[in-house]
Amino acid sequence: MSRGRILLVDDDRDLLKAAADWLAVSGFSVDAFHRPEEAFAAALHEEPDVVVTDVRMPGIDGMTLLNSLTRRKGDIPVVLITAHGDVSLAVQAMKQGAEDFLEKPYDADRLLSVLDKAVEKRRMKQEISRLQTLVGAREEPDRIVGDSPAIRDLRERVATLADVDIDVLIVGETGTGKELVAQALHRLSRRAAGPFVAINCGALPETIFESEVFGHVKGAFTGAIHDREGKFEHAAGGTVFLDEIESMPLGLQAKILRVLQERVVERLGENRPRAVDIRIVAAAKSDLSADIAAGRFREDLFYRLATVDIRIPPLRQRQSDIGLLFGHFASLAAHRYGRPIRPVPAERIAQLQQQEWRGNVRELKAQAERFALGLDEPATPTNDARFRTEAPTLPERVAAYEAHLISEAYNLSEGNAARAAASLGIPLRTFNEKLARHGLADLRKRRSQAGDDR
Repeated sequence: MSRGRILLVDDDRDLLKAAADWLAVSGFSVDAFHRPEEAFAAALHEEPDVVVTDVRMPGIDGMTLLNSLTRRKGDIPVVLITAHGDVSLAVQAMKQGAEDFLEKPYDADRLLSVLDKAVEKRRMKQEISRLQTLVGAREEPDRIVGDSPAIRDLRERVATLADVDIDVLIVGETGTGKELVAQALHRLSRRAAGPFVAINCGALPETIFESEVFGHVKGAFTGAIHDREGKFEHAAGGTVFLDEIESMPLGLQAKILRVLQERVVERLGENRPRAVDIRIVAAAKSDLSADIAAGRFREDLFYRLATVDIRIPPLRQRQSDIGLLFGHFASLAAHRYGRPIRPVPAERIAQLQQQEWRGNVRELKAQAERFALGLDEPATPTNDARFRTEAPTLPERVAAYEAHLISEAYNLSEGNAARAAASLGIPLRTFNEKLARHGLADLRKRRSQAGDDR
């Protein structure tokens, strides 16, 4: 793959050829022009990654070319080069949209660095545009979002298994979307018109599990003043989703196994079996082998559930989907809270792709919703970063990271400064001082406005 497609403009033919040859050797695809008007026409039709142009040229100069490209093709980065550069011209060029500004004779490595960054920025913008198009095509909150090979394979497997009336085991880490996949299996199946009944096996106490799941008859226990159908009966003609199946007590596992094998239930206090027409979709955080080995999960129940399985990849294994998912959840949150949809900056997508995402998609969704409400914006820098060429110093990096932690703690505590300070292990007074020092004092105002709007 080419390092990038460069459109090079210079009225000095010798310098133009030398620069074009050198950039080509460096791995770029280069189109060289000594007439700016020809370069402009080519840029409109050939979509280069970057335009590099001399400033001082007869007729149309580099600044004019910059302005024309900005009006017609504002997404193409333009780098200006001149032997007559000065600070005021640099400032003017940057204000008018130039990507960067170099003086002749320029350092070869410096130009390569500028071009690499410009190419990466343009390609990131193109990717964001593609992802936003995908998001805009359909905004159903319950669809499986993603364009990575792993998610395309997942959607294909769901589509294949949906209409096969067989029990399914879904395996995936916490927050990967196991219930979403279960809902998709139900929605695409012949049972779609029937109920989808979710049962969290880890949330129901064992003492009431049987009553809730299998139902009971009047007088079965103290307080049973009338007959009650359980969740399995209620799901007749539809799908039962058993979430966190690994947390189900062994005694109850045997009873669930009977339902799977015979498709009947017995209400508490009743000996009459009742037929149930249901499909079982179960979910677990792991493949259950460790639970079976430790005697916590019945092997026969596992094999009955795992006739077919669906495995959901963690978010860290599908980084190319992060921008799409973030935009999807931010868009849904904006609609829900009546906020305008905010474009996601390329820098933010790059930052998100570096995170570990232990909470997987659920964690990403929470960040996207805060973004949609404007509650997690970084502090505004005091200096204009566009005119900086040096890398941030260590103190600057430390300060930026501290500001990020302060902002994150404040948002996670839902605006409770005392709780945020405690979570960081610092006094409340110190927390408030740091909030002001990093320009984050308006977080309170933004959070208050968000609460009023809701």
